[in-house]
Amino acid sequence: MDSARTTYTVSELTRELKALVDGSALRTVFVEGEVSGWRVYPSGHAYFALKDEGAVLNAVMFASARMRLSSAASECLADGAKVRAWGQLDVYPPRGAYQLVVRQLWAAGAGDLAIKFELLKKRLAAEGLFDASRKKPLPYLPRHIGVVTSPAGAVIHDMVTVLTRRFPNLHLTLFPAKVQGTGAAETIVAGVRHFNSASPRPDLLIVARGGGSAEDLWCFNEESVVRAVAASEIPVVSAVGHETDYTLCDFAADVRAGTPSMAAELAVPVKTELSMALADLASRLVRAPARYSELLAQKLDHAALRLSSALKDWHSARAAALRDTATRLRLLDPYSVLKRGYSITTVADGGRVVRAPCDAPPGTRLVTRLATGEIESTTL
Repeated sequence: MDSARTTYTVSELTRELKALVDGSALRTVFVEGEVSGWRVYPSGHAYFALKDEGAVLNAVMFASARMRLSSAASECLADGAKVRAWGQLDVYPPRGAYQLVVRQLWAAGAGDLAIKFELLKKRLAAEGLFDASRKKPLPYLPRHIGVVTSPAGAVIHDMVTVLTRRFPNLHLTLFPAKVQGTGAAETIVAGVRHFNSASPRPDLLIVARGGGSAEDLWCFNEESVVRAVAASEIPVVSAVGHETDYTLCDFAADVRAGTPSMAAELAVPVKTELSMALADLASRLVRAPARYSELLAQKLDHAALRLSSALKDWHSARAAALRDTATRLRLLDPYSVLKRGYSITTVADGGRVVRAPCDAPPGTRLVTRLATGEIESTTL
């Protein structure tokens, strides 16, 4: 055999090993071990090792993955901590070593349900199902509320008690659903879809159940339930378990309530308080028009006063103008000079003014106008 054909450079061999790892069934794995050499660089990337009594595995968790860790997982990360990591095996050529690129991490002992919860949450969040921009506001005063929960037990009784105490005669419709065990997810989905296809549809939808273990509440983490709640055209309040319990249904809903009773309190205002608020608003409205009328009357009075004053000023100005015009007309009146002893003589026939003797030949009848009368005469 030609030895040259079986000789690799270090880089070539490392690339071959990397290709083998990338294509193996161990590419994506869960690994459990003890954290050793935990160190976070300024970049936010964390470098550490996972070890047990027989081996050590180098690991890296990039900043983006660290930011997505749950608070419980973040708190446990320190040397000596027992963890369960999920990620991809990788060969790092510069060092010729293999390492685990950690994508998710839990405290050791975290059950399969917790891991399933985190992985599904991460995937659905990446699709945008939990985005705040998708959330719909709750109606202030719903006339009809649909409830998806078990018809048995304290949950529906407590909700009805709170709702009727806050707003009597409210229209409430129950869709009886299983809220635990086999087939529960299917009935919850059926309830959400039933109300969305109803005619007329409820104004608000509450999906609820009481407290329980993680296993008891698991149906509210099923992907079908989460997608049905997220797709609801009716605003949804999720009220599952106690205040400390969180399900994926809570993240998909428009509003999360800590308990079913709290959901009922969120759903409607107190009718008596609303009536008092309306009465107060009505009283304020009556006072407001009255005050507006007073202000309007006052403005009208002021306007009338200004108008009256303006009319007086206008009349005074017009009268002064008329007097001035009359004076000027009197000055231009040709008969005004008669008062000073002058007279005007005109031919009796035709009224032509006599300005020279030739204008009145002998025998012409004349009329002489004086200040206080007329004299008739005939020229010789």
